[in-house]
Amino acid sequence: MAVTKIDHYEVMYSSNTFPPRLWLYGGGKSLGQLIFMPDGTSLPPDTMSSGQANLHYHLENLVTMLTLFQSEKTLYLLWTGTGGGNENGIQTTEQVLGA
Repeated sequence: MAVTKIDHYEVMYSSNTFPPRLWLYGGGKSLGQLIFMPDGTSLPPDTMSSGQANLHYHLENLVTMLTLFQSEKTLYLLWTGTGGGNENGIQTTEQVLGA
């Protein structure tokens, strides 16, 4: 289980068929991205690729996530793995409940 501090983020709102994304950075490197898929569609599983997390959300969560990033002083990326039973996400504290 990894909890990594997010130092900054970038919004990528592409044209054509690419979904909106938030790129996450911490410790001088890319941590991964939050990918916002069309509402009502099945979300693909979260993945880790070349050490970068790809977390999937519905588009309806984009405004909430942007508000969180703009209003919180410190955020962390939580990565517990791929597949069912693993919880990945963004949290406001480094402490993982139950750990």
